[in-house]
Amino acid sequence: MIKKHVFTGFLIGVISTALGIFLWILFFSKLDIESTLKDALENDYLGKIIALGAALNFLPFFIFIKQNQVYKARGVLLATVLVAVVIAITKLV
Repeated sequence: MIKKHVFTGFLIGVISTALGIFLWILFFSKLDIESTLKDALENDYLGKIIALGAALNFLPFFIFIKQNQVYKARGVLLATVLVAVVIAITKLV
């Protein structure tokens, strides 16, 4: 039961990050999604876009904390840590 709640929170965190990336590109980029991601990868600022998208994880995290759904909040936190690891790997490679 606990694993199910953590996994649900993790999925919500990953979806929230993807939505944040999409919204950032939609509002602040002059190019389309594919072109922006290609340009970000070529010019080494993809990690910054991912980090800005992960900022949207604050919303579900604090909602879960407020509703006393601690295990779902842990899942969102795990997704955020995974995003940080992905950013670190992209910086090293």
